[in-house]
Amino acid sequence: MPILVVPTTAVHRSFLAAWDELGPDHERWMGARAHAAGAEEDWTRDQTADPAEFARLVAEIRREAEPDTALAPGIVHQTVLWFVDGVEFLGRLSIRHDLTPALTEVGGHIGYCVRPSARRRGYATQMLTQSLPIAAALGIEPALVTCDLDNTGSRKVIEAAGGELEDERHGKLRFWVPTQVT
Repeated sequence: MPILVVPTTAVHRSFLAAWDELGPDHERWMGARAHAAGAEEDWTRDQTADPAEFARLVAEIRREAEPDTALAPGIVHQTVLWFVDGVEFLGRLSIRHDLTPALTEVGGHIGYCVRPSARRRGYATQMLTQSLPIAAALGIEPALVTCDLDNTGSRKVIEAAGGELEDERHGKLRFWVPTQVT
């Protein structure tokens, strides 16, 4: 059964295949940008093909969750989790520990993406549901989750997790999702 895990080098090959599926227009969802050490660093698809560079990317992504890691101004700590089935990378989810004004408007606490070949199997719902206790443990209650106005699939995922629509801003629907079971 697929689960959320901290980023791991065990999924290297399938991570690269997922990156290829998403293509350059959506590569930001691969999370190949790290903000640790107070600076931003981007990894390219070709660069991450090297196992050593991929391991470095994984380490930097994991460091972003650590509260004592210095981040660039305007960047918040985030826990990045990968949704995997064994060594198969299926998707990515980020839990942002705090909200900046921009994240309050359009980004929210939790963002997720399922690779194209794994869509329409309920994985996004599983990812969001599995992430809620983790968000609660980080002190997030409730979590702000947003989606594009025309993204019916994502809206259904958020509503299935208990999301309550607050409003629409800048072409994004903004939902508050409880993170604690009552």
